[in-house]
Amino acid sequence: MDFNNKVVWITGASSGIGKATALLLSQLNCRLILSSRREAELNSVKSLCKTQENVAVLPFDLANYDMMKPIAEKAVSAFGTIDILINNGGISQRSLIVDTDISVDKKLMEVDYLGTVALSKALLPYFISQEYGHFVTITSLMGKFGSPYRSGYCGAKHALHGFFDVLRMEHEKDNIKVTLICPGFVNTDVSRNALTGDGTKLEALDKATENGLSVDEFAKRMLKAISKEKFEAYIGKRETIGVFLKRFFPKLLHKTVLKSSVR
Repeated sequence: MDFNNKVVWITGASSGIGKATALLLSQLNCRLILSSRREAELNSVKSLCKTQENVAVLPFDLANYDMMKPIAEKAVSAFGTIDILINNGGISQRSLIVDTDISVDKKLMEVDYLGTVALSKALLPYFISQEYGHFVTITSLMGKFGSPYRSGYCGAKHALHGFFDVLRMEHEKDNIKVTLICPGFVNTDVSRNALTGDGTKLEALDKATENGLSVDEFAKRMLKAISKEKFEAYIGKRETIGVFLKRFFPKLLHKTVLKSSVR
């Protein structure tokens, strides 16, 4: 895939991975639609893009998953079409199961799973009608195996894999692509914004996240995987080996994760 002249819609674009991806794509002659809850921050990202007239800002909340059809209509109307949707928006978690209120599990599913699924389903008819489209969903290595303190987050990310694997199968005939991006540790505010057991933010940066890939390096690797139309890509440092340990040596992975797990 050549990104030149493509229209790319990015959720979670106000910071972190979404922001870095937007800035990189703005150098590749793309037209961008930037979304998140925070309009002021989205406008700040837009101001940093190479060609601001090629950037549209569309704020909304993924938790309002019943409102995704009109949101998709607004996005399509921005430039008349959309070629790629990068589902990047979401929240994480840092709390033990026994300490986590069910309302937190519900919030994680509403934002990370239902919001992403509803948005993708709202855009799907447009992709079918134009006989092309590419869904890029940023899940996590936690969508492939689990880790303590992240039960609800892992559940939502595992669910995304099931849904988008089937979407790929059902709509290959319509020339619709699906790429699942599984980050390891990336140096963003994901742990600071993670929900604790009572639903409040953790407000702390854990060491593993701090020592993770830079967002710029991650964005470069992700765009390379998208351009190759990969089914899945595992992007990180040594933690990516967990995917293969889970498949071939699950007991070893269990012991390794317990030993090295970080809150």
